[in-house]
Amino acid sequence: MKISKLIYTSLLIPTLLFTGCSSDQEAEGKEQNENSVKQTEQTNTDAQNKLEEAVAQYRQYGLEQTDVFVEKTEKFVEAVKAGELEKAKELYPVARMPFERIEPIAESMGQLDPKIDAREGDVPEEEWTGYHRIEKILWEENQTEGAEEYAGQLLNDVKALRAKVELVEVAPQTLVTGSVDLLNEVSSSKITGEEERYSHTDLYDFAANVDGAKKIVELLNPVLEEKNPELAGTLDERFEGVYTALEDYKQAEGYVSYTDLTEEDTQKLSKAIDALAEPLSQIGMVLEKS
Repeated sequence: MKISKLIYTSLLIPTLLFTGCSSDQEAEGKEQNENSVKQTEQTNTDAQNKLEEAVAQYRQYGLEQTDVFVEKTEKFVEAVKAGELEKAKELYPVARMPFERIEPIAESMGQLDPKIDAREGDVPEEEWTGYHRIEKILWEENQTEGAEEYAGQLLNDVKALRAKVELVEVAPQTLVTGSVDLLNEVSSSKITGEEERYSHTDLYDFAANVDGAKKIVELLNPVLEEKNPELAGTLDERFEGVYTALEDYKQAEGYVSYTDLTEEDTQKLSKAIDALAEPLSQIGMVLEKS
């Protein structure tokens, strides 16, 4: 009987010891899991704060660019109304660049966007106003006569755009889709030469769209660097590739006529844009994980 008790005790002690170790391990594992969850939550909170800061900065960028747009449009309109054809032609592409940089915001402004930027055929002829209407008169008719009324309306619409931008709400998703949309603008219309079909100043629009996309990526970089530093590095390289490709067509303070480009030139630009488009499309993962 004593032997049986001894055997039982000898079996029970290791079992109790094992049970105690198991409980300690479970407690330690639970603590580690809780710490991991807290760390993940903190990381996500930090990322969300950075995204909100990026949104605030982009909204400010939109206001600044719209101020420049108003200022340059005023000078362009003055030249048109004064009958200064060559000066109006010189100011035309430069005045449009701020607008092209913030198209993700401008396109949310309802009818103001087409009133300012519609191309021929985008709207009924009797409703066609804005920059491209004036562009046709300046280059096709080679005069300012007939453009004065459109110029006055353009300035009013641009000022109305500035007033609306003051109240616009920007969501984080706007930044992600905005950068991709700006690049799509280049690949779908700018690269074909159809945007500036009379003035052939497409490369100014091209560069401005890329500027706008680059600004968005710069604002998102604090999150990108944390979530996917490799993607951030790739984007920097690809943007540099696009700017390098554009550099070949710089002329004084602007760009050569798009008609000066050969098929080989447009293919080179298209390849640079395609190389940027793929990593740019991955930015959406930043918001999904934040």
